[in-house]
Amino acid sequence: MGKLSLIGRLVGRDLRHRPGPAVLLLLAITAATATLTLGLVLHGVTNQPYLQTRVAAKGPDVVAQLGGQGRGASGSAAAVRARTEAQVKTLTGKPGVIGYSGPYPVASAAVRARGLTAGVEVEGRAQAQASLDQPKVTAGTWVRPGGVVLERTFAEALGVSVGDRVTLNGRAFRVVGIAVTAAGLPYPNLCYYPGGGCIFDLPGRFTASDIGFAWVTEPGARSLASARAPLQAFLNLKLKDPATASAFASRYGSGPNSPLLIPWQSIQTGSGLLIQDEQSVLSPAALLTGLLAIACVAVLAGGRMAERIRRVGLLKAVGGSPETIAVVLLAENLVLAVFAAVAGLAIGWLAAPLVASPGAALVGTPGAPALTPSIVGLVLAVALAVALVATLVPAIRGARTSTVSALADAAWQPRRRPWLIALSARLPVPLLLGLRLVARRPRRALLSLASVAVTTTGIVAVLAFHTTARLNTAGLPHGLGNPVFERDQQVLMVVTVVLFALAALNAICAAWATVLDTGRASALARALGASPRQVTAGIAAAQVLPAVPGVLLGIPLGIGLFDVAAQGTGVVVPPVSWLAGAALGTLVVLATLAAIPARVGARRPVSPVLQADSA
Repeated sequence: MGKLSLIGRLVGRDLRHRPGPAVLLLLAITAATATLTLGLVLHGVTNQPYLQTRVAAKGPDVVAQLGGQGRGASGSAAAVRARTEAQVKTLTGKPGVIGYSGPYPVASAAVRARGLTAGVEVEGRAQAQASLDQPKVTAGTWVRPGGVVLERTFAEALGVSVGDRVTLNGRAFRVVGIAVTAAGLPYPNLCYYPGGGCIFDLPGRFTASDIGFAWVTEPGARSLASARAPLQAFLNLKLKDPATASAFASRYGSGPNSPLLIPWQSIQTGSGLLIQDEQSVLSPAALLTGLLAIACVAVLAGGRMAERIRRVGLLKAVGGSPETIAVVLLAENLVLAVFAAVAGLAIGWLAAPLVASPGAALVGTPGAPALTPSIVGLVLAVALAVALVATLVPAIRGARTSTVSALADAAWQPRRRPWLIALSARLPVPLLLGLRLVARRPRRALLSLASVAVTTTGIVAVLAFHTTARLNTAGLPHGLGNPVFERDQQVLMVVTVVLFALAALNAICAAWATVLDTGRASALARALGASPRQVTAGIAAAQVLPAVPGVLLGIPLGIGLFDVAAQGTGVVVPPVSWLAGAALGTLVVLATLAAIPARVGARRPVSPVLQADSA
């Protein structure tokens, strides 16, 4: 029989006769690869919906903000009007410009609806349809006297629909339509153009994320202007070659007295901020699930080694080389990693449409996400790396174990010092058993510490997000919902469930591995008078003891992870009560999960265990 055939038969036999650990390992790597796939396939999914919206709304190639140099520009109404006229004449005569619409007057106003208050840029438009930049009405009709058309995400945040009444600077208007546009960013990102800002001019009343967009008739927009916030204007340009829009904006909109020019490519990028924010959540989530998967696979590999260590000795006794034994152990987990990568790719691809919705700002649909060869290769490489990193050390250690040691299957013996014996004699039996198990299996204790630290890191990062979001919205005058925060909360809920599932899986695997390789020691303890309940509590304590420093380590790591994910925009430390509840809850859940396999193992009769071991 050839070596490859022998390895294949041994791997197949192990997978058939021990399906439980194989399934657990498959689930652990699948969770990590599915999260990674989800984050990768979301790249660029809003490009197609924006292009569809651009066609439907007759989107311009360049939008010029006239009358000032960006948000907060000041000056008298006459000065702003003169500056606007000069800028229109200059821009429409530039090379490459083949058409334009506007300039349209824009007023800064405070909108109030259903008890909510926010800022709004109100653009004055003609009742006739424009050939360039004509927002796509999705409900109701276009502007008419006394009526206002709201940008769709802004209308949803206000909770209004067609027929409702709102006030603009105290003047009553009826909502006659809901529309989307390809000439600007949706609420709450109106002021977050890459390299630019918005034209809103009521400083001090609203923050950048409190501002939406609306359209009224031109007389209506002019009536909203005031000496404090004079009218400014938008001018839409059509270029001979739309692909040159970014170069056009850079060339003619970079001077100190130049208008702010926004190319359609920047609007396209900004329209994807919702999905980009999801990716910023999923990227660290993929890292955390990957680390948890490594810890879980390492525990499983170690547990399977403990279960089969005598078999390793038998293989060596009949002539098996250390290399063959190491390859068998590695091949088993690498085969499972390949299947897990395929499952993760499928799950991530199928789940992507659930979180890839471009939101109410666009009318297009993203379509099916693309699984490119680079994505498939990266996910497969990560799955194999997880299995390899987690299995390599147990495989090498098992291969290097001498035949006699493997047949004896002796755990590491801690040094017995008099002061340690005297101290341990005063401990309760479950705690004494737990400390003994931790001392005999220090590597497993370190893995448990690491997995709990990773889990706590994810939980604390989620708490930091909720604390920061609550603080950012607390005390503001508008009280509007934020679609970005709401989408992040949905994604974080999924990530939290995945982290908890992997942590639970890891806790059960670690406890079961402890039950397997301490069967004789537990039986001896029961023979000497320990009750099954005390043995169960001891095995659970062996999982909880290393988890305590893991929880303490995960708290600062979680705050730091959220700070990195927030890209330095500011992180708020969760309340102490939240952190304490998360820490205690994690330890209680861990102890409960560890007690399940421990209880099963403690019910095994003592005599058969000792007789089988002596045989």
